[in-house]
Amino acid sequence: MKKLLIPIFCFLGLSLMAQETMHPSPAQTKKIVITGATLHIGNGQVISNGTVSIDNGKLTILTSAPALSADVEHIDASGKHIYPGVIAPNTNLGLVEVSSTKSTVDFDELGEMNPNIRSIVAYNTDSKVINTLRTNGVLLAQIVPQGGLISGSSTIVQLDAWNWEDAAYALDNGVHMTFPALINRPNGGGRRGGESDAVKAGLERIESARVFFREAKAYLNEKSHAAINLKFEATKGLFDRSKSLYVHCDLVKEMLTAIDFAKEFNFKLVIAGGTDSWMIADILAANQVAVILHEPHALPAAEDDAVDQPYKTGAQLQKAGVLFSICQDSGDGYTQIRNLPFLAGTMAAYGLTREEALSAITLNPAKILGIADRTGSLENGKDANIVICQGDLLDMKSSVVTHAFIQGRAINLDNKHTQLYNRYKYKYNL
Repeated sequence: MKKLLIPIFCFLGLSLMAQETMHPSPAQTKKIVITGATLHIGNGQVISNGTVSIDNGKLTILTSAPALSADVEHIDASGKHIYPGVIAPNTNLGLVEVSSTKSTVDFDELGEMNPNIRSIVAYNTDSKVINTLRTNGVLLAQIVPQGGLISGSSTIVQLDAWNWEDAAYALDNGVHMTFPALINRPNGGGRRGGESDAVKAGLERIESARVFFREAKAYLNEKSHAAINLKFEATKGLFDRSKSLYVHCDLVKEMLTAIDFAKEFNFKLVIAGGTDSWMIADILAANQVAVILHEPHALPAAEDDAVDQPYKTGAQLQKAGVLFSICQDSGDGYTQIRNLPFLAGTMAAYGLTREEALSAITLNPAKILGIADRTGSLENGKDANIVICQGDLLDMKSSVVTHAFIQGRAINLDNKHTQLYNRYKYKYNL
């Protein structure tokens, strides 16, 4: 019996070692000094041959390399580049694993008005997708619910955690609302199908949301309540402007309606989607409305749009002074978030400078999501959420991430993709 157990245990040990789910990294215990790299601050500034110190999970940019002692870990990054960790806004990462398998899908709730739904409690830190993002420098993400008219609240997570409590970086920082399509299609359908006047039906649904928020405002103005209304309580952060209202819409008519909607209640407004935002960039800038753009790698929205319109929308918003970021949110887009740096690289070829494109996936989303005081750029006192890259992070051909840190913790960059790559290299003796 003992002879039989030995090979079984060996087999189990090898099987466990082969799993792609790694445990989260421990907290930083040793000061780290990184020298010789080009620093891309995230705000447009670049420092050649810079030095970065990480202590207790916080960043310090040094003017010169310090004397190194035995209790300091030194990383020589000569010839490499250091970037702020990429932030992925507007994603259902961790809320769905296999979209065709219902039991792994947990982002859509029943009902129209659900501001009290919290996406974070359904977030799966063991998702196999998460590890593939870190390999390309994506270290934080906004986890967004879907369904109904008012879908619920989103949370920012850091992508190296045991559970959702550990992952939460900024809890319940915004409420999400999905506008119906305000367009009458040739077949008379619209998004809901079968309606003779989709615009009228859509405006009626939006009006029902106005009524809901008016009632919520009246409720919150009362000093005491006979009964607690969880839905109304969940909107408090919108009225005191500690949270943003994220309106998911694309057309000009929808965005203008969203601006009018937010003005009535004095909400901080963010447009998620914004396909046609370039048409009203001046209006968005005048009203201080931020935009999280759909992925740039897409077809034009209309037949008479320029074929490269999705690529250059970011540059047009930048020129108009609109704060914007980009996301990967179409279909199974959560599996493609690893390509977010390369989407920014495409926009750098269509009007943005490389540093502006970098800001679109680092400092800009940090500002939009309300976490710019903690992350998004390489600045003293901010969390050490950084990436060391051999080559250009925005260039698919040359980008090779060699190190990544989240709050000073050195992150394991292994994942299912790299393991399969090494598996078949070994099989075919490559």
